[in-house]
Order: sequence, then structure tokens, then C-alpha cells
Amino acid sequence: MHIPNSRSLPARFALTPLAVVAAAVLQASPAWAQQAAGNAPAQLRPTPALREAIPRESRRELPTFVSGERLSGRTDLETVVEGAAELRRGSVVIRADRLEYYQPDDLAKARGNVHLNQAGNIFEGPLLELKVDAFEGFFNEPRYRFLRNEAYGEADRADFLDENHAVIRNATYTTCKRRPGPDWMPDWILRAASLKLDQEQEVGHADGAVLSFFGLPILPVPSMSFPLSDTRKSGFLPPTFGLDNVSGLELTVPYYWNIAPNRDATFYPALMSKRGVDLAGEFRYLESDYQGTVRANYMPGDRLRHRDRWGFSGKHDGAFSLGEQRIGLNLNLNRVSDDNYWRDFSRGGTSLTQRLLANDGALSWAQGNFSLTARALKWQVLQDPTSPIIPPYDRAPQVVGRYSREDLPGGLQAYVESDYTRFESDRVLTGQPNARRSFTVARLSRPWQTPGWFVTPRLQLHTTNYQFDAPLANGATSANRTVPTVSLDSGLVFERDASYFGRAFRQTLEPRAFYVYTPYRDQNLLPVYDTAAQDFNFATIYTDNAYVGNDRIADNNLLTLGATTRLIDPDNGAEVARFGVAQRLRFKDQRVTLPGETPVSERLSDILFGASVNWSPKWSTDATVQYNPKNGQSIRSTIGARYSPRDYHVVSAAYRLQRGLSEQLDVGWQWPLNDLWGDRGQDLGPGRGEGEGRWYSVGRMNFSLKDRRLVDAVVGLEYDAGCWLGRVVFERLQSSTSSANKRILFQLEFVGFSRLGSNALKALKENVPRYQYLREEVTTPSRFGNYE
Repeated sequence: MHIPNSRSLPARFALTPLAVVAAAVLQASPAWAQQAAGNAPAQLRPTPALREAIPRESRRELPTFVSGERLSGRTDLETVVEGAAELRRGSVVIRADRLEYYQPDDLAKARGNVHLNQAGNIFEGPLLELKVDAFEGFFNEPRYRFLRNEAYGEADRADFLDENHAVIRNATYTTCKRRPGPDWMPDWILRAASLKLDQEQEVGHADGAVLSFFGLPILPVPSMSFPLSDTRKSGFLPPTFGLDNVSGLELTVPYYWNIAPNRDATFYPALMSKRGVDLAGEFRYLESDYQGTVRANYMPGDRLRHRDRWGFSGKHDGAFSLGEQRIGLNLNLNRVSDDNYWRDFSRGGTSLTQRLLANDGALSWAQGNFSLTARALKWQVLQDPTSPIIPPYDRAPQVVGRYSREDLPGGLQAYVESDYTRFESDRVLTGQPNARRSFTVARLSRPWQTPGWFVTPRLQLHTTNYQFDAPLANGATSANRTVPTVSLDSGLVFERDASYFGRAFRQTLEPRAFYVYTPYRDQNLLPVYDTAAQDFNFATIYTDNAYVGNDRIADNNLLTLGATTRLIDPDNGAEVARFGVAQRLRFKDQRVTLPGETPVSERLSDILFGASVNWSPKWSTDATVQYNPKNGQSIRSTIGARYSPRDYHVVSAAYRLQRGLSEQLDVGWQWPLNDLWGDRGQDLGPGRGEGEGRWYSVGRMNFSLKDRRLVDAVVGLEYDAGCWLGRVVFERLQSSTSSANKRILFQLEFVGFSRLGSNALKALKENVPRYQYLREEVTTPSRFGNYE
């Protein structure tokens, strides 16, 4: 059957009754058509017709459209289209010089300049046979391009097993963008006898594969798998290697096991040329009520220390509900084999490299206003003879009960906390007895608050009992202490419209006054188990105790005065600038001290100055200065600034001073070196294509100005060639006052395929402030962006 039609208007038919009925309904609805043709503006509404993935059960209901210059066929049997032939159904588009479609078998045969688009993945070649709905068939001599990672290649044949699975024979694979020229070759290319693609799991598997880089085979492997996206998959990860001054040349061949969507494990067998074999692993789990991570490593016969080495860490956080009750379990377990572990294993791996390792477990219960926690904490201290550490106290057990109410009559708020803790450590090292300490603290407050002011008076009573396992200096084996505290916190908030440097703002002025009185109680003989002096900053200057912990309650009769002013953008509410100042006025000496401290007799404390300015998105600065007006010097200063004009351009610096103790300068950056020789194009970001590579300098350096030496440094170069990235990173991390661990990390990343070398990317992410990965995917590619 031949149906003539004009060559200037291609024939177009829908081969299912659904489309015919839809067309008839539209033709029979003149009122609807008139409304659509009226003056009312068109409105865009979400529609399921634009779904990225079409469910299999609804595909049979979709119409099949065909068009072309000449069309013939038999109703409900076959259709033959010649000249600019096209078939569309759902996410499948077929174009060819000649197209045959057999409806009973749902089989399409296309010849001559065949173009197949399946959900954004493109195949082109001379011959295609395909069952459209099942997506089963073959393509001879195809050229292909995949939507998700823009990889492409060519092959002798592609066999489609279903919409998500395909086997491509004698295939090539690369993500390098093609450039003009007959002699052009991609910078990297994978050639494989067989390439199996699993779009459902987003995994590719190559057999008889060779990876070539600039024409040089660098990775011949009989079988390998690689990701088609960032989705997790089981299998060997690219090998990593590094070089450092402790372990020598280090080669790691990781294996990733995707156990379930919420569980996985990674194994890190490593060979170190100076030390031997290290077997490490990590297991992660995630549930609706709990999550956790377990890490461990074991090195038999470490040649560096002539002994077996091992480390273990586990973290678990969980909570679940039983009616109105909430029960939680939190674990943080850490253990290593010896005192030198922290200096012999790199901080960048799965190892534990602190010198204080906590083993902490807590079981909690809560219902309404009540909560109860039982806890045990034990420390492992990694001692260094040149820099010994006084071990902190173990807590086994610690039981804490809390009760809080914020809806008492008269607007009152109450809080009560009781704690029982058994403190234990090595008395030879600590120089004081172990003890069982119990305390109860009760607070009662009545806040008044409006948009323009607030006042909060508060009463507190703190009572403590100690039972010691050895007598104190006065011979006592027990002690009691009860300390009351009264405080009054108040503040005002003023606002006005203001203009600075031609820019309008909403400016606030927020004065604040905080008074606290605590009578003196002699506590000089009490040991110190969990107490230290509070840091002096804007958060702690308005608190009622100069100490954190419960072994010292400072006697106070002081008034803290301060003020803050803020500049707020009236259009978006963003804080553009903040300036603050605060100082304490002491009416009598503070006699309660920690061992080694002297009583505080100065009536005026140091003055705190603070400022934070974010005048434009490019610049941000912040500073805090503790200034002593008596000697005219700053005691502590922290000044930081960051400049980031656009993506992948950032420079940050911070200056930190603690007079008499330390003075440090910290600098971090990520910046294209091409900018230095005038290549400043705004659109010349990562991924510009081969031949237009960009160099990036990236790093972070910490200098001790007091000691005139470099403390830590991570300095690297990145090269972005479009379809591949190269990284070289030098890492120097201080391990003691006289030694440091040094590593050189090399990494070659084939974009959309794999990474080879050491994990330089991880080192940059962990150390460089605001580092941006050059291939950060912000959106998932849509099939409608490649719908043709």
C-alpha cells in the first residue's frame, strides 16, 4: 500500500489508537482551542510526559510515530519508510535512509546513515535491527556517544540485550573531545575486544583491554571494570602509589565491595618497599536509626620497628524510639599496637595518627523532660619520651541524669543535672589521687524577651562530693563543696537605615550587659579531673564560670559590658559586616585558681575586638584581637582573609598570634597559573578540551614565625587537559618537634573512566581550604538535553 504525500511536508503517522483518539478529541474541542488562542499567557506546568525514565509497564501505551518522504505498508503488519525516515517511541528515536517496522514483532530494521537515540545515548552506523520496546537487537559498525559521561567510541558490532545492557565488540572508549584534522588521536583511549555496559548498575566491563595514553600503552589488562558514573560498584579500584621518607615506595590495590545500598566495604592491601605488607580495610553501614564505620589495619613483621603493627577504630551512632521513649547507643573505639604508631603511619590513610586515643561508649535514654546517660571512657596514650603527655582520666563509669522545663508557671525555666563519675588514671603520672565524684547543679531562670530588648535573671546552685582513694595534702579522703551563683544577662537592639560608601544598609546597635556573682569557696586542695580554663573569646566572656568542667567554680563579682553593630543588606537579609567589643569589670579579686595559676587581681580585663566583613561575594575578612590596655599590646590575635573572584580561584590567609607562645601564618590557595600569562577568559574553566590545557597551583602552608620554620605543607600542581587531569602533590606533615613525614603523590585521572596513582585528590580536599574538584558534577545530564 502506497500513500502519496508532498515531498515538502513529510508524512507523519501515529501507529496506536491512543494518538488517533487524542487527535480527534482536540479537533472536536473548538472552545478549548479558542481559549488557548486567547490573550491569556501560557503557563508551564510539570508533566509526567517529561520523566527521565519511563516505567516499563506504561511503555506499551505509548504511541509510535513514524515520518518520512515515502511511506507504504499494510495496516497492523508492517510499515516501510524511505527517505529521511524517522521512528519515535518514548525515549527511543531511530533515523535512517530506509526504515522497516514490523508491528507484530515490534521490530525495526534501519539501513543507511542510521541514527539511534536511546534516552540520550547516541549510536550511528550503517545497519540496525531492534525490537523497540524490549530494546533487543544489534547495530553493525556503530559509532556511539553516552550521555552521562560524554564518552564515545566505535566498534565492529553492538548487541543490545535490553535497555540497560549491551555488549560492544572490538570497541574503543574515550572522553576526549574530537578536534578537526585527519591525524587527530585522543589523548587517551581504551581498546577492548569486548565492552559490556550495564547502565542499570552504571558499570562498564572490558575484556582484552589496553589503555593507551598519548599512544603509549600504560595499562594492559585481560579484564577490568570501570564506572559509567559516580555510582558505587564492586570491584578492584585503580591502584595507587606514593613515595615517602618513612615507608618508601608504597603500592596499594584497593578492592571495593558494594554489599548493599546501605552497606559497603573497602580493602586496602598495600606493599611498602621499606616495611612490608599492610592489610587495611573499612566497613560502613547506614540504617534509618543507626550508622557507623569500622576501620582496621594489620602489618605483620614491620621492618621499621621489627614487630607486628595494627590499628583499629570503630564509630557507631544510633537511636530508636519505643513509644515516647528514645534510646541511643554511641560508640567511639580506637586502639593501636604501640606508642610509635602515630608517627609511622600517614595521616592521609585509614590509620589512627593521634596520640590520645579515646575508647568511649554511651547508652542514653530520654522521655519527655527527663534523660539519662551511662558512659564509659578509657584512653590510650601514645607516649613520646621527648614530649611526654600527662594522661587524661578514664571515666568508668559515668552516669548523668538531666531534667529541664521551660513551661513553668510565671514564665520560669528550670534545669537540673546530676552526675556520678569514677575517675581513674596512673597516680604516678598524674600526681593526685583517683576519685569518685558526684555533683548536682540546679538552675532557675526567668527570661523576658522582645524584638528590641531582653533580660534574663538566673539562680544556680552547684553542690559536689568527692571520695578519694588516697588522702589529700590535709589528710582528708573526702570533700564537699556547695557554691551558689546569681547572674543577670540583658541587652538592647536598635536599628536604623544607613548608607556607607554609596550602599544602603539596615544597621543595628546591640549593647549587652552581663553581671555574675559567685561567692568564694576554698577549692585549692581539690584535684583536677576534667577542668581547664575557658578560652577568652566572644562566646565565653558572657558566661558565669571562667572554667570548663566541674572541679573549679570561679568566685566572681564582675560585670561584662559589650556592644555589637551589624550592617545588613535590606534586599536579602545577608550580614555584610559585624563589629564587636567587650570587656570585663571585676569588683574583687578572683581567688579560685587551677594549680599553677595566679589569682586574678586586675579590675579591668583585656579588651576583645572582633570584626567580620563580607562586602562582596569575592572578599571575606574576619579578625579577633585580645588587647591589653595596661601594656598596650595585643595578647592574642587572629586575622583571616579570603579572596575568591570565581570558581577555582581562591586565596586565603590567616595570621595567629599568642604572645610569648606562638606566632603562625597559614596560607592556602587554588589558582589557574594560566592567569599569570594573560589567559583570563571567563569561560575557560575546567574541561575546555584537549590542546587548551590549564595549569592550577594548589596548596596550603603553615609557617611558624616564632621558630622561623615551616610546620606543615601541602603543595601541588594540577593540569586540566579536558579529558584527563594530572596531579603532583608534595606533602610535609609535622610528626614531632624534630621530625616530619614527607610524601610525594602522583595521580593521573582519565575523566569519565578511572584514576591511576596515589590519592593526591584526597590530600588536597582534606588540607586546602575551599578546594574545588575540577570535575564536580552539579547536575545530572538529562536525556532531553540530547533529544534529537
